[in-house]
Amino acid sequence: MEAHPETVEVCVEVTRGGRVKRRPDGSIDFVSPFASPFSYGSVTGRLAADGDPEDALILGAPIDVGTMVRRKVWGRVVFEDAGVPDHKWVCSTELPTETEWMTIEKFFRRYVWAKRALYVLRWKTGRVNFVGLERFSNRLA
Repeated sequence: MEAHPETVEVCVEVTRGGRVKRRPDGSIDFVSPFASPFSYGSVTGRLAADGDPEDALILGAPIDVGTMVRRKVWGRVVFEDAGVPDHKWVCSTELPTETEWMTIEKFFRRYVWAKRALYVLRWKTGRVNFVGLERFSNRLA
């Protein structure tokens, strides 16, 4: 598989504004202390380093849970979960604005702390880190 896909197909698991994070099987993983500023889901046909489907966030209007969408990939959130790379594709129908990129970064700088607290409560080991954002500058709208 190519390292940076042009587009991905995503099954939405969390709608924009949602707080409930689900596992790929639909069961509840956890309830976030703050709402997601984007829709979020699993990429079909692509596995992450942890064996689960790759993650993707989808900018724009809220999308209903369970909906399958195909979107262009504009970059990725570089993330480490339980010591394993767990990057998230940044997807949208159009080039993300600077405000959207800043919103993504702000969200993951807070989310990483909530995820670390969850690991403490679950006695789970492994590092959880938000490393940063990668923008794919060679992609045109």
